[in-house]
Amino acid sequence: MTRHHLDATRETTNDVYSRDHDPVLTVDSGDAVVVESLDASGHLERQTVPGEQRPRLFAEARGHALTGPIAVRGARPGQTLAVHFDGLRPGDWGWTVAGGRETPITTRLGLDSVPPSWLLWEIDVEAGTAIESRGPRVALAPFLGVTGVAPAEPGEHPTTPPRPSAGGNIDCRELVAGSTLYLPVQVPDALVYLGDGHAAQGDGEVGGTAVECPMTTEVRLELVDDRPVDGIHAETPAGRITFGFDADLDVATGDALDAMVSWLAPLLHVDRATALAFASAVVDLRVTQVANQTWGVHAVLPTGALGV
Repeated sequence: MTRHHLDATRETTNDVYSRDHDPVLTVDSGDAVVVESLDASGHLERQTVPGEQRPRLFAEARGHALTGPIAVRGARPGQTLAVHFDGLRPGDWGWTVAGGRETPITTRLGLDSVPPSWLLWEIDVEAGTAIESRGPRVALAPFLGVTGVAPAEPGEHPTTPPRPSAGGNIDCRELVAGSTLYLPVQVPDALVYLGDGHAAQGDGEVGGTAVECPMTTEVRLELVDDRPVDGIHAETPAGRITFGFDADLDVATGDALDAMVSWLAPLLHVDRATALAFASAVVDLRVTQVANQTWGVHAVLPTGALGV
């Protein structure tokens, strides 16, 4: 195994996905990469007061500031890429903003046309907390909001909606260090994008942003075959996870549960109806995020539940 380091620079950062992007790094299956990423907006300097406009990497950003793509040598469509998160360390500051733009949530709450409200966080990694400028604090639970591979379709693709085939802006708070996210490879060499660091987030990311921050992430990228689920899924400290993504939350829920039942049935050596009955006893359905055009739901089979 080789260990690589990838800084976040103009040459290594993109704000859209494309199968035609030249890789900024090429690794072999099993290699580790320490990936530096800017916050989602690509700030080059920290804010000193909430909402302060500071220089950004992209003056007119089209999407998240993502480090990559990283090519995994030999990856081919039909394989699965395992992204093992071995370490996640947020930077020393972060921000959150809500309101001031039209979304289903802000419209429902009457906050689509008000001035946006900004929070500014001081992050203390050693203490494990982020303290907002007004005094409230939250416990750190860092993860990447965006981990995805290049879509198979030609052209440039926005980073905002998560994709059932390629991942991306999943925003699942369970993907902390010690987790593995499994992504179906869409294009030769996979082309992996990483970024959108979150120091902390609630299920749903209800205001549209988390504690957005720069992040240092150590991942191992491994090609694997014969996974129990065809689509995006994960193994995390919290348990096994399956996902659904759709503009209709009912569809996203059904997709996440369908994948979980498909995973659970062979684990227990039972048919799908029996697997659903067991799932009803132990599986949690959680709203992953409602912030990104395509909403997400994840199903969680807690670690150790049912003896599997």
